[in-house]
Amino acid sequence: MANRLSADGRHQVLLLEAGGKDWNPLIHMPAGLAKLVGVKSINWSYETEPEAELNKRKLYWPRGKVLGGSSSINAMCYCRGHRKDYDHWRDLGNPGWGFDEVLPYFKKSENNQRIENDFHGNEGPLSVSDLSHTNPLSEVFLDAAAECGFDLTDDFNGERQRGFGFYQVTQKEARRHSTAQAYLKPARSRDNLTVMTHAACEQVLIEQGRVTGVRVNHKGRTIEIKANKEVVLSGGAINSPQLLLLSGIGPKEELAALDIECQHDLPGVGKNLQDHLDVCLVQRCSQKITYDTLNDLMVGLNYYLFKKGPGTSNVAEAGGFWQSPLATDDRPDLQFHFVPAMLDDHGRNRIKGSGYTVHMCVLRPMSRGQITLKSKNPQDHPKIEANYLSEPHDLELMLAGFKLQRQILAAKAFDPYRAPEVFPGDAVTSDEDIIEFIREKAESIYHPIGTCKMGNDDMAVVDADLRVHGLSGLRVVDASVMPTLVSGNTNAPTIMMAEKISAKMMSQ
Repeated sequence: MANRLSADGRHQVLLLEAGGKDWNPLIHMPAGLAKLVGVKSINWSYETEPEAELNKRKLYWPRGKVLGGSSSINAMCYCRGHRKDYDHWRDLGNPGWGFDEVLPYFKKSENNQRIENDFHGNEGPLSVSDLSHTNPLSEVFLDAAAECGFDLTDDFNGERQRGFGFYQVTQKEARRHSTAQAYLKPARSRDNLTVMTHAACEQVLIEQGRVTGVRVNHKGRTIEIKANKEVVLSGGAINSPQLLLLSGIGPKEELAALDIECQHDLPGVGKNLQDHLDVCLVQRCSQKITYDTLNDLMVGLNYYLFKKGPGTSNVAEAGGFWQSPLATDDRPDLQFHFVPAMLDDHGRNRIKGSGYTVHMCVLRPMSRGQITLKSKNPQDHPKIEANYLSEPHDLELMLAGFKLQRQILAAKAFDPYRAPEVFPGDAVTSDEDIIEFIREKAESIYHPIGTCKMGNDDMAVVDADLRVHGLSGLRVVDASVMPTLVSGNTNAPTIMMAEKISAKMMSQ
Protein backbone atom coordinates (compact mmCIF):
# COMPACT_ATOMS: atom_id res chain seq x y z
CA MET A 1 0.00 0.00 0.00
CA ALA A 2 2.74 2.48 0.95
CA ASN A 3 4.64 1.80 -2.26
CA ARG A 4 1.70 2.10 -4.62
CA LEU A 5 0.06 5.11 -2.91
CA SER A 6 3.30 7.10 -2.95
CA ALA A 7 4.39 6.11 -6.47
CA ASP A 8 3.18 9.15 -8.43
CA GLY A 9 4.16 11.76 -5.85
CA ARG A 10 0.67 13.26 -5.52
CA HIS A 11 0.10 12.21 -1.91
CA GLN A 12 1.99 12.29 1.36
CA VAL A 13 2.03 8.76 2.79
CA LEU A 14 2.90 7.81 6.36
CA LEU A 15 3.55 4.16 7.19
CA LEU A 16 3.29 3.26 10.88
CA GLU A 17 4.86 0.00 12.10
CA ALA A 18 4.52 -1.19 15.70
CA GLY A 19 7.74 -3.20 15.41
CA GLY A 20 11.19 -2.23 14.22
CA LYS A 21 13.26 -2.45 11.07
CA ASP A 22 13.92 -5.80 9.44
CA TRP A 23 17.63 -5.73 10.28
CA ASN A 24 17.87 -9.20 11.86
CA PRO A 25 20.02 -11.31 9.49
CA LEU A 26 17.93 -14.40 10.26
CA ILE A 27 14.99 -12.71 8.53
CA HIS A 28 16.85 -12.56 5.23
CA MET A 29 18.46 -16.01 5.36
CA PRO A 30 15.50 -18.23 4.35
CA ALA A 31 16.29 -21.12 6.69
CA GLY A 32 16.59 -18.60 9.51
CA LEU A 33 12.82 -18.84 9.89
CA ALA A 34 13.40 -21.87 12.12
CA LYS A 35 15.10 -19.56 14.63
CA LEU A 36 12.63 -16.66 14.36
CA VAL A 37 9.56 -18.30 15.85
CA GLY A 38 10.53 -17.40 19.41
CA VAL A 39 12.24 -14.03 18.84
CA LYS A 40 9.91 -11.70 20.74
CA SER A 41 11.48 -8.50 19.40
CA ILE A 42 10.00 -9.23 15.97
CA ASN A 43 7.00 -11.35 16.97
CA TRP A 44 3.70 -10.53 18.66
CA SER A 45 3.80 -14.02 20.21
CA TYR A 46 0.06 -14.34 20.71
CA GLU A 47 -1.75 -17.17 22.46
CA THR A 48 -5.32 -18.29 22.06
CA GLU A 49 -7.66 -18.86 24.94
CA PRO A 50 -7.93 -22.51 26.04
CA GLU A 51 -9.41 -24.36 23.06
CA ALA A 52 -12.33 -26.57 24.16
CA GLU A 53 -11.91 -29.16 21.37
CA LEU A 54 -8.11 -29.29 21.68
CA ASN A 55 -7.94 -30.52 25.26
CA LYS A 56 -8.21 -26.94 26.52
CA ARG A 57 -4.74 -26.07 25.24
CA LYS A 58 -3.64 -22.50 24.57
CA LEU A 59 -2.20 -22.41 21.05
CA TYR A 60 0.77 -20.28 20.08
CA TRP A 61 0.09 -17.76 17.30
CA PRO A 62 3.30 -16.09 16.05
CA ARG A 63 2.72 -12.95 13.96
CA GLY A 64 5.32 -10.61 12.52
CA LYS A 65 6.01 -7.42 14.51
CA VAL A 66 8.54 -5.89 12.14
CA LEU A 67 8.64 -4.15 8.78
CA GLY A 68 7.13 -6.63 6.35
CA GLY A 69 4.87 -8.09 9.03
CA SER A 70 4.42 -11.81 8.87
CA SER A 71 6.00 -11.90 5.39
CA SER A 72 9.28 -11.33 7.26
CA ILE A 73 8.94 -14.48 9.37
CA ASN A 74 6.83 -16.90 7.30
CA ALA A 75 7.88 -19.96 5.28
CA MET A 76 7.72 -17.98 2.01
CA CYS A 77 5.41 -20.44 0.19
CA TYR A 78 3.79 -18.66 -2.73
CA CYS A 79 0.22 -19.96 -2.99
CA ARG A 80 -2.88 -18.17 -4.17
CA GLY A 81 -5.59 -20.71 -3.39
CA HIS A 82 -8.23 -22.04 -5.77
CA ARG A 83 -10.07 -19.93 -8.33
CA LYS A 84 -13.41 -20.95 -6.78
CA ASP A 85 -12.36 -19.34 -3.48
CA TYR A 86 -12.53 -15.93 -5.13
CA ASP A 87 -15.65 -16.69 -7.15
CA HIS A 88 -17.22 -17.57 -3.80
CA TRP A 89 -16.23 -14.17 -2.38
CA ARG A 90 -17.90 -12.53 -5.39
CA ASP A 91 -21.03 -14.64 -4.98
CA LEU A 92 -21.27 -13.62 -1.31
CA GLY A 93 -21.97 -10.07 -2.51
CA ASN A 94 -18.51 -8.69 -3.20
CA PRO A 95 -18.42 -7.49 -6.81
CA GLY A 96 -14.96 -7.33 -8.34
CA TRP A 97 -13.48 -10.19 -6.31
CA GLY A 98 -14.04 -13.13 -8.68
CA PHE A 99 -10.94 -14.97 -9.84
CA ASP A 100 -10.87 -13.45 -13.31
CA GLU A 101 -11.01 -10.00 -11.69
CA VAL A 102 -8.27 -10.56 -9.09
CA LEU A 103 -5.87 -12.46 -11.37
CA PRO A 104 -4.50 -9.25 -12.94
CA TYR A 105 -3.46 -8.06 -9.48
CA PHE A 106 -1.73 -11.33 -8.66
CA LYS A 107 0.16 -10.93 -11.91
CA LYS A 108 0.88 -7.25 -11.25
CA SER A 109 2.59 -8.12 -7.97
CA GLU A 110 4.57 -11.10 -9.26
CA ASN A 111 7.99 -11.45 -10.87
CA ASN A 112 8.12 -15.18 -11.47
CA GLN A 113 11.63 -16.37 -12.21
CA ARG A 114 10.60 -19.53 -14.09
CA ILE A 115 7.00 -19.63 -15.24
CA GLU A 116 5.78 -17.50 -18.12
CA ASN A 117 2.11 -18.01 -19.00
CA ASP A 118 -1.31 -16.42 -18.66
CA PHE A 119 -1.48 -17.17 -14.92
CA HIS A 120 1.77 -15.51 -13.89
CA GLY A 121 3.45 -12.12 -13.95
CA ASN A 122 7.12 -11.52 -14.70
CA GLU A 123 7.53 -7.81 -14.11
CA GLY A 124 6.12 -7.20 -10.62
CA PRO A 125 8.00 -6.19 -7.46
CA LEU A 126 7.67 -9.56 -5.69
CA SER A 127 10.20 -12.17 -6.75
CA VAL A 128 8.77 -15.69 -6.89
CA SER A 129 11.31 -18.43 -7.55
CA ASP A 130 12.04 -22.12 -7.30
CA LEU A 131 14.10 -23.17 -4.31
CA SER A 132 17.83 -23.17 -5.09
CA HIS A 133 18.46 -26.04 -2.65
CA THR A 134 16.23 -28.94 -1.62
CA ASN A 135 16.85 -31.90 0.62
CA PRO A 136 16.87 -35.33 -1.13
CA LEU A 137 13.99 -36.44 1.09
CA SER A 138 11.72 -33.81 -0.44
CA GLU A 139 12.07 -35.59 -3.79
CA VAL A 140 11.44 -38.91 -2.02
CA PHE A 141 8.22 -37.40 -0.63
CA LEU A 142 7.06 -36.57 -4.16
CA ASP A 143 7.99 -40.05 -5.37
CA ALA A 144 5.92 -41.49 -2.53
CA ALA A 145 2.95 -39.27 -3.41
CA ALA A 146 3.10 -40.44 -7.04
CA GLU A 147 3.37 -44.04 -5.87
CA CYS A 148 0.13 -43.53 -3.92
CA GLY A 149 -1.64 -42.34 -7.04
CA PHE A 150 -1.52 -38.60 -6.41
CA ASP A 151 -0.86 -36.29 -9.33
CA LEU A 152 2.38 -34.31 -9.53
CA THR A 153 2.59 -30.67 -10.59
CA ASP A 154 5.21 -27.98 -11.07
CA ASP A 155 2.78 -25.10 -10.42
CA PHE A 156 0.19 -24.84 -7.65
CA ASN A 157 -0.93 -21.48 -9.06
CA GLY A 158 -1.68 -22.42 -12.65
CA GLU A 159 -4.72 -23.80 -14.39
CA ARG A 160 -5.10 -26.59 -11.82
CA GLN A 161 -4.16 -26.39 -8.16
CA ARG A 162 -4.46 -30.09 -7.33
CA GLY A 163 -1.31 -32.18 -7.06
CA PHE A 164 2.00 -32.56 -5.25
CA GLY A 165 5.22 -30.74 -6.00
CA PHE A 166 7.84 -28.28 -4.80
CA TYR A 167 6.58 -24.94 -3.53
CA GLN A 168 7.70 -21.79 -5.24
CA VAL A 169 8.86 -19.23 -2.71
CA THR A 170 9.06 -15.47 -2.26
CA GLN A 171 12.83 -15.28 -2.59
CA LYS A 172 15.21 -13.18 -4.65
CA GLU A 173 18.78 -14.31 -5.20
CA ALA A 174 18.44 -16.82 -2.35
CA ARG A 175 17.20 -14.18 0.11
CA ARG A 176 13.74 -13.78 1.61
CA HIS A 177 11.72 -11.34 -0.47
CA SER A 178 9.26 -9.96 2.07
CA THR A 179 6.92 -7.08 1.33
CA ALA A 180 9.43 -4.85 3.13
CA GLN A 181 12.15 -5.86 0.67
CA ALA A 182 9.99 -6.13 -2.45
CA TYR A 183 7.81 -3.04 -2.03
CA LEU A 184 9.02 -0.77 0.76
CA LYS A 185 12.78 -0.78 0.20
CA PRO A 186 12.57 0.55 -3.39
CA ALA A 187 10.23 3.34 -2.22
CA ARG A 188 12.09 4.51 0.89
CA SER A 189 13.91 7.31 -0.94
CA ARG A 190 10.67 9.02 -2.01
CA ASP A 191 10.20 12.45 -0.44
CA ASN A 192 6.48 11.85 -0.01
CA LEU A 193 6.85 8.60 1.97
CA THR A 194 7.63 8.59 5.69
CA VAL A 195 8.17 5.38 7.66
CA MET A 196 7.86 5.39 11.47
CA THR A 197 8.89 2.24 13.31
CA HIS A 198 8.12 1.42 16.97
CA ALA A 199 4.89 3.32 16.41
CA ALA A 200 1.89 1.38 17.76
CA CYS A 201 -1.55 2.72 16.85
CA GLU A 202 -3.78 2.90 19.90
CA GLN A 203 -6.89 4.59 18.54
CA VAL A 204 -8.56 5.72 15.35
CA LEU A 205 -9.77 9.31 15.69
CA ILE A 206 -13.34 10.02 14.59
CA GLU A 207 -15.11 13.34 14.10
CA GLN A 208 -18.75 13.40 13.00
CA GLY A 209 -18.62 10.05 11.24
CA ARG A 210 -15.30 10.66 9.54
CA VAL A 211 -11.93 9.20 10.50
CA THR A 212 -9.47 12.06 10.76
CA GLY A 213 -6.31 10.34 11.99
CA VAL A 214 -4.82 8.06 14.62
CA ARG A 215 -3.41 8.22 18.12
CA VAL A 216 0.00 6.54 18.26
CA ASN A 217 2.41 5.42 20.95
CA HIS A 218 5.78 6.23 19.37
CA LYS A 219 8.65 4.96 21.49
CA GLY A 220 6.68 5.64 24.68
CA ARG A 221 5.33 9.06 23.66
CA THR A 222 1.68 9.53 22.70
CA ILE A 223 1.06 11.61 19.60
CA GLU A 224 -1.89 12.32 17.33
CA ILE A 225 -1.45 12.25 13.57
CA LYS A 226 -4.04 13.73 11.23
CA ALA A 227 -4.90 12.34 7.80
CA ASN A 228 -6.30 14.63 5.12
CA LYS A 229 -7.59 11.82 2.89
CA GLU A 230 -7.75 8.31 4.38
CA VAL A 231 -6.53 6.01 7.12
CA VAL A 232 -5.79 2.44 6.01
CA LEU A 233 -5.49 -0.32 8.61
CA SER A 234 -3.24 -3.22 7.62
CA GLY A 235 -2.68 -4.79 11.01
CA GLY A 236 -3.94 -8.26 10.12
CA ALA A 237 -6.69 -10.46 11.48
CA ILE A 238 -5.76 -9.76 15.11
CA ASN A 239 -4.50 -6.18 15.27
CA SER A 240 -7.01 -4.55 12.91
CA PRO A 241 -10.16 -5.62 14.82
CA GLN A 242 -8.39 -4.88 18.10
CA LEU A 243 -7.69 -1.31 16.99
CA LEU A 244 -11.26 -0.83 15.78
CA LEU A 245 -12.63 -2.06 19.10
CA LEU A 246 -10.26 0.16 21.08
CA SER A 247 -11.55 3.06 18.98
CA GLY A 248 -15.19 2.37 19.86
CA ILE A 249 -15.97 0.72 16.53
CA GLY A 250 -17.64 -2.63 17.10
CA PRO A 251 -20.47 -4.40 18.96
CA LYS A 252 -22.05 -1.83 21.26
CA GLU A 253 -22.69 -4.24 24.13
CA GLU A 254 -19.11 -5.57 24.16
CA LEU A 255 -17.69 -2.06 24.19
CA ALA A 256 -20.00 -0.97 27.01
CA ALA A 257 -18.85 -3.91 29.13
CA LEU A 258 -15.31 -2.50 28.99
CA ASP A 259 -16.44 1.10 29.50
CA ILE A 260 -15.46 2.05 25.95
CA GLU A 261 -17.70 4.68 24.39
CA CYS A 262 -19.29 3.31 21.23
CA GLN A 263 -18.44 5.60 18.35
CA HIS A 264 -19.95 3.33 15.71
CA ASP A 265 -22.00 0.19 16.39
CA LEU A 266 -20.62 -2.45 14.01
CA PRO A 267 -21.46 -5.96 15.31
CA GLY A 268 -19.16 -7.91 12.95
CA VAL A 269 -15.87 -6.47 14.19
CA GLY A 270 -13.76 -9.34 15.53
CA LYS A 271 -16.23 -12.05 14.51
CA ASN A 272 -15.89 -14.64 11.72
CA LEU A 273 -12.33 -15.63 12.76
CA GLN A 274 -11.02 -18.57 10.70
CA ASP A 275 -7.66 -20.32 10.59
CA HIS A 276 -6.00 -23.41 9.15
CA LEU A 277 -5.51 -26.01 11.88
CA ASP A 278 -2.50 -28.22 11.20
CA VAL A 279 -1.28 -31.55 12.51
CA CYS A 280 2.25 -32.94 12.11
CA LEU A 281 3.10 -36.59 11.53
CA VAL A 282 6.73 -37.07 12.57
CA GLN A 283 8.83 -40.05 11.45
CA ARG A 284 12.40 -40.91 12.40
CA CYS A 285 14.90 -41.31 9.58
CA SER A 286 17.38 -44.18 9.47
CA GLN A 287 19.92 -42.07 7.57
CA LYS A 288 21.55 -38.84 8.69
CA ILE A 289 20.48 -36.75 5.73
CA THR A 290 17.81 -34.55 7.33
CA TYR A 291 18.21 -30.96 8.46
CA ASP A 292 18.23 -32.16 12.08
CA THR A 293 21.84 -33.27 11.70
CA LEU A 294 23.26 -30.10 10.17
CA ASN A 295 25.94 -27.96 11.75
CA ASP A 296 24.36 -24.52 12.13
CA LEU A 297 27.71 -22.75 11.91
CA MET A 298 28.65 -24.43 8.64
CA VAL A 299 25.18 -23.79 7.19
CA GLY A 300 25.47 -20.12 8.09
CA LEU A 301 28.97 -19.75 6.64
CA ASN A 302 27.99 -21.44 3.38
CA TYR A 303 24.99 -19.20 3.11
CA TYR A 304 26.58 -15.86 3.96
CA LEU A 305 29.72 -16.51 1.90
CA PHE A 306 28.19 -18.18 -1.16
CA LYS A 307 24.36 -17.96 -0.88
CA LYS A 308 24.24 -21.73 -1.27
CA GLY A 309 23.18 -24.84 0.60
CA PRO A 310 20.50 -25.55 3.20
CA GLY A 311 20.51 -21.94 4.37
CA THR A 312 18.56 -21.06 1.21
CA SER A 313 15.79 -23.54 2.01
CA ASN A 314 12.39 -22.52 3.33
CA VAL A 315 12.39 -25.90 5.16
CA ALA A 316 8.81 -26.64 4.01
CA GLU A 317 10.10 -27.46 0.55
CA ALA A 318 7.47 -29.75 -0.97
CA GLY A 319 3.79 -30.36 -0.45
CA GLY A 320 0.49 -30.75 -2.14
CA PHE A 321 -3.22 -30.03 -2.43
CA TRP A 322 -5.69 -32.91 -2.55
CA GLN A 323 -9.32 -33.83 -2.12
CA SER A 324 -10.23 -35.99 0.83
CA PRO A 325 -12.87 -38.71 0.46
CA LEU A 326 -15.22 -36.18 2.08
CA ALA A 327 -14.66 -33.41 -0.49
CA THR A 328 -17.90 -31.67 -1.50
CA ASP A 329 -16.67 -30.20 -4.80
CA ASP A 330 -13.68 -30.45 -7.13
CA ARG A 331 -11.50 -28.19 -4.97
CA PRO A 332 -8.78 -29.73 -2.83
CA ASP A 333 -9.84 -29.58 0.81
CA LEU A 334 -6.47 -30.63 2.30
CA GLN A 335 -2.99 -29.11 2.08
CA PHE A 336 0.31 -30.83 2.87
CA HIS A 337 3.78 -29.49 3.64
CA PHE A 338 6.82 -31.78 3.83
CA VAL A 339 9.72 -30.85 6.13
CA PRO A 340 12.97 -32.89 6.04
CA ALA A 341 13.38 -32.43 9.79
CA MET A 342 11.47 -33.32 12.94
CA LEU A 343 9.10 -30.51 13.87
CA ASP A 344 7.22 -30.14 17.13
CA ASP A 345 5.57 -27.15 18.82
CA HIS A 346 6.43 -24.74 15.97
CA GLY A 347 10.05 -25.85 16.14
CA ARG A 348 10.40 -24.71 19.77
CA ASN A 349 10.76 -28.30 20.99
CA ARG A 350 13.91 -29.78 19.48
CA ILE A 351 13.75 -33.56 19.16
CA LYS A 352 17.06 -35.39 19.28
CA GLY A 353 17.98 -37.52 16.30
CA SER A 354 17.05 -37.38 12.64
CA GLY A 355 13.64 -37.48 11.02
CA TYR A 356 11.06 -35.88 8.76
CA THR A 357 7.61 -34.33 9.12
CA VAL A 358 4.42 -34.10 7.07
CA HIS A 359 2.05 -31.24 7.91
CA MET A 360 -1.63 -31.47 6.99
CA CYS A 361 -4.36 -28.87 7.32
CA VAL A 362 -8.03 -28.61 6.38
CA LEU A 363 -8.32 -25.81 3.84
CA ARG A 364 -11.86 -24.53 4.32
CA PRO A 365 -12.89 -25.21 7.92
CA MET A 366 -16.43 -24.56 9.01
CA SER A 367 -15.47 -23.57 12.58
CA ARG A 368 -15.60 -19.87 13.46
CA GLY A 369 -14.05 -17.94 16.29
CA GLN A 370 -13.66 -14.35 17.41
CA ILE A 371 -11.28 -11.61 18.55
CA THR A 372 -12.42 -9.56 21.54
CA LEU A 373 -10.74 -7.21 23.99
CA LYS A 374 -9.45 -8.29 27.38
CA SER A 375 -9.27 -4.66 28.47
CA LYS A 376 -9.20 -1.18 27.01
CA ASN A 377 -5.44 -1.00 27.49
CA PRO A 378 -3.93 -1.01 23.95
CA GLN A 379 -0.84 -2.83 25.23
CA ASP A 380 -2.84 -5.84 26.36
CA HIS A 381 -3.11 -8.63 23.81
CA PRO A 382 -6.69 -9.25 22.68
CA LYS A 383 -8.63 -12.37 23.52
CA ILE A 384 -8.29 -14.95 20.73
CA GLU A 385 -10.93 -17.67 20.61
CA ALA A 386 -10.33 -19.70 17.47
CA ASN A 387 -12.93 -22.37 18.35
CA TYR A 388 -11.05 -24.97 16.34
CA LEU A 389 -13.02 -28.14 15.57
CA SER A 390 -16.21 -26.66 17.00
CA GLU A 391 -17.85 -27.95 13.81
CA PRO A 392 -17.63 -31.78 13.75
CA HIS A 393 -17.04 -31.86 9.98
CA ASP A 394 -13.62 -30.23 10.49
CA LEU A 395 -12.54 -33.09 12.74
CA GLU A 396 -13.76 -35.67 10.22
CA LEU A 397 -11.60 -33.99 7.57
CA MET A 398 -8.58 -33.89 9.89
CA LEU A 399 -8.95 -37.62 10.48
CA ALA A 400 -9.22 -38.32 6.74
CA GLY A 401 -6.20 -36.14 6.06
CA PHE A 402 -4.12 -37.86 8.71
CA LYS A 403 -4.74 -41.20 7.04
CA LEU A 404 -3.39 -39.74 3.78
CA GLN A 405 -0.29 -38.53 5.64
CA ARG A 406 0.37 -42.05 6.84
CA GLN A 407 -0.37 -43.51 3.42
CA ILE A 408 2.33 -41.35 1.81
CA LEU A 409 4.96 -42.09 4.46
CA ALA A 410 4.22 -45.83 4.16
CA ALA A 411 5.01 -45.85 0.42
CA LYS A 412 7.98 -47.89 -0.83
CA ALA A 413 9.88 -44.73 -1.74
CA PHE A 414 10.50 -44.16 1.98
CA ASP A 415 11.61 -47.75 2.70
CA PRO A 416 15.37 -46.91 2.72
CA TYR A 417 14.79 -44.06 5.21
CA ARG A 418 11.90 -45.08 7.46
CA ALA A 419 12.46 -45.62 11.18
CA PRO A 420 9.87 -45.71 14.00
CA GLU A 421 7.17 -43.06 14.03
CA VAL A 422 7.64 -40.34 16.65
CA PHE A 423 4.22 -38.65 16.65
CA PRO A 424 1.72 -40.14 17.20
CA GLY A 425 3.63 -43.45 17.29
CA ASP A 426 3.07 -46.80 15.66
CA ALA A 427 0.70 -47.94 18.43
CA VAL A 428 -1.86 -45.25 17.53
CA THR A 429 -4.09 -46.91 14.91
CA SER A 430 -7.78 -46.58 15.84
CA ASP A 431 -9.84 -43.59 14.79
CA GLU A 432 -10.43 -42.78 18.44
CA ASP A 433 -6.72 -42.72 19.23
CA ILE A 434 -5.91 -40.66 16.13
CA ILE A 435 -8.58 -38.13 17.07
CA GLU A 436 -7.10 -37.86 20.56
CA PHE A 437 -3.67 -37.26 18.98
CA ILE A 438 -5.15 -34.47 16.84
CA ARG A 439 -6.74 -32.88 19.90
CA GLU A 440 -3.43 -33.05 21.77
CA LYS A 441 -1.02 -31.96 19.03
CA ALA A 442 -2.74 -29.88 16.34
CA GLU A 443 -1.52 -26.29 16.00
CA SER A 444 -2.09 -23.21 13.87
CA ILE A 445 -0.31 -23.03 10.54
CA TYR A 446 -0.53 -19.21 10.75
CA HIS A 447 -3.40 -18.23 8.45
CA PRO A 448 -5.93 -16.27 10.59
CA ILE A 449 -8.46 -14.26 8.56
CA GLY A 450 -12.00 -12.93 8.50
CA THR A 451 -12.39 -10.65 11.53
CA CYS A 452 -13.27 -7.54 9.47
CA LYS A 453 -14.98 -9.37 6.65
CA MET A 454 -16.13 -7.71 3.48
CA GLY A 455 -19.71 -7.98 2.37
CA ASN A 456 -23.08 -6.30 2.69
CA ASP A 457 -24.78 -8.43 5.36
CA ASP A 458 -25.35 -7.42 8.97
CA MET A 459 -22.01 -8.86 10.12
CA ALA A 460 -19.88 -7.34 7.35
CA VAL A 461 -17.33 -4.74 8.43
CA VAL A 462 -16.14 -3.40 5.07
CA ASP A 463 -17.63 -3.09 1.60
CA ALA A 464 -16.17 -4.45 -1.63
CA ASP A 465 -13.76 -1.49 -1.78
CA LEU A 466 -12.70 -2.36 1.81
CA ARG A 467 -14.18 0.86 3.23
CA VAL A 468 -15.54 0.45 6.75
CA HIS A 469 -19.33 0.48 6.64
CA GLY A 470 -20.86 3.64 8.04
CA LEU A 471 -17.64 5.65 8.33
CA SER A 472 -15.78 7.76 5.79
CA GLY A 473 -12.01 7.98 5.48
CA LEU A 474 -11.25 4.49 6.81
CA ARG A 475 -10.36 1.23 5.05
CA VAL A 476 -9.03 -2.11 6.18
CA VAL A 477 -6.66 -3.84 3.76
CA ASP A 478 -5.33 -7.11 5.13
CA ALA A 479 -6.34 -10.73 5.65
CA SER A 480 -9.03 -9.74 8.15
CA VAL A 481 -11.33 -8.68 5.29
CA MET A 482 -11.42 -12.14 3.67
CA PRO A 483 -14.96 -13.45 4.18
CA THR A 484 -13.77 -17.06 3.94
CA LEU A 485 -10.39 -18.77 3.94
CA VAL A 486 -8.60 -19.32 0.67
CA SER A 487 -7.47 -22.85 -0.13
CA GLY A 488 -3.81 -22.26 0.65
CA ASN A 489 -1.32 -19.91 2.27
CA THR A 490 -2.54 -16.35 2.81
CA ASN A 491 0.51 -14.16 2.06
CA ALA A 492 0.09 -13.92 -1.74
CA PRO A 493 -3.68 -13.21 -1.55
CA THR A 494 -3.09 -10.42 0.98
CA ILE A 495 -0.54 -8.79 -1.32
CA MET A 496 -3.03 -9.10 -4.18
CA MET A 497 -5.68 -7.29 -2.14
CA ALA A 498 -3.29 -4.41 -1.45
CA GLU A 499 -2.51 -4.16 -5.16
CA LYS A 500 -6.21 -4.10 -6.03
CA ILE A 501 -7.29 -1.52 -3.47
CA SER A 502 -4.30 0.78 -3.92
CA ALA A 503 -5.09 0.87 -7.64
CA LYS A 504 -8.69 1.73 -6.78
CA MET A 505 -7.60 4.51 -4.44
CA MET A 506 -5.17 6.00 -6.95
CA SER A 507 -7.87 6.11 -9.61
CA GLN A 508 -10.15 8.23 -7.46
